[in-house]
Amino acid sequence: MEKTKSKFLTSAKELKTTSTLAVCAMLAALALILNSVASINIGPYLKIGFSGIPNQIADYLFGPITGCLFAGVLDIVKFFIRPDGPFFFGFTFNAMLAAFIYGYFYYKHKLTFRRVLIAKLVVILVVNVLLNTLWLDMLYGKGFLAILPMRTVKNLIMWPVDSFIFFTVTRLIEQTGIFNLLRKPAAN
Repeated sequence: MEKTKSKFLTSAKELKTTSTLAVCAMLAALALILNSVASINIGPYLKIGFSGIPNQIADYLFGPITGCLFAGVLDIVKFFIRPDGPFFFGFTFNAMLAAFIYGYFYYKHKLTFRRVLIAKLVVILVVNVLLNTLWLDMLYGKGFLAILPMRTVKNLIMWPVDSFIFFTVTRLIEQTGIFNLLRKPAAN
């Protein structure tokens, strides 16, 4: 319990450093670019997107608190730059919750494929399948139970693909030593 509390406090302290804010700004810019240009459509219902990678890198580098705030701000900025339907805070909450979960699993831990799979599965079940489906039902009246099976299957298909992409990209970047330059100890 004390270790978890320390992880949250350390992550919150990351926000006090200029280098963290600068790295988050660069990752946000990269996420916005990737959101606009980098996705692969596989049929009408499956899409492999890469804009989530910078978000998860922020969660990995700076933890659940910083990652959560980063994701919330970025979600709102993405909406204003490229709206895709009406603004609904539930989706911003989902982005923040997913970042919190990823930050909890990744921050101050050795990144392993197993850890990425577990974190991604938790996000898929809680955020993508349950909450997103609930928000879609509330917004569009699609019927929670009617769209739940399709959304579950789609997310389970994408689970290993998204996990592999994030793990591979992150490990490759880590091997260059860039993360060591970007990580700065949190201010006391």
